[in-house]
Amino acid sequence: MTTSETTPAGADGSQPMVYAHDVHKHFGRHHVLRGVNLTVPKGRVHVIIGPSGSGKSTFLRCLNHLERIQQGEIAIDGERMGYRLVNGRLREDSGRNIARMQSEVGMVFQRFNLFPHMTALGNIIEAPIRVRGMSKSDAMVRANALLQRVGMIDKANQFPSQLSGGQQQRVAIARALAMEPKVMLFDEATSALDPELVGDVLNVMKQLAMDGMTMVVVTHEMGFARDVGDHVVF
Repeated sequence: MTTSETTPAGADGSQPMVYAHDVHKHFGRHHVLRGVNLTVPKGRVHVIIGPSGSGKSTFLRCLNHLERIQQGEIAIDGERMGYRLVNGRLREDSGRNIARMQSEVGMVFQRFNLFPHMTALGNIIEAPIRVRGMSKSDAMVRANALLQRVGMIDKANQFPSQLSGGQQQRVAIARALAMEPKVMLFDEATSALDPELVGDVLNVMKQLAMDGMTMVVVTHEMGFARDVGDHVVF
């Protein structure tokens, strides 16, 4: 696969925050993604909808290199994700560079994936301390602010087993935000929740959108897509 030296600029001359061009993904003989293109300007919310099994979650995982692509190009804020140009061809980047890029892309999954042996606060401070090298005191200040932001400050010292699904998902969002990502990816973040818990999580996501966070959201929540999405991809 080949590519140009830089990702194309938007109509206003700015680099898109998320750029995907001619993305192909295979699982064995199964061709899941067939030349997918997506451009998301900074501060915009793009919602991806479609039937189960159509490749939505796979594409989201390709955006932050949790899945390798077989063809095409993905860039975050003008920098290629997962690959570098060598003699005019793309080769997989070093593990260190990939990890650095992934740290700038927050992701919230269907399942909350919180560390069960850590409190809500502990879950949030872990990555900033270990990955960013932040001091524990600074990480604690940021974590408490994020817990306040997602309406979970009163649950800071509780463990995941003591929280409802909706509460765990809000902690997961705060954990992703703790790394100060350039873009947030949401992979059907409400699909594993009981119906009465969905609203609290969607409200947090709506507030993020209002605050100007660039977001790519895979969802079956049509009301959210209509009210919050700047662009809907099917």
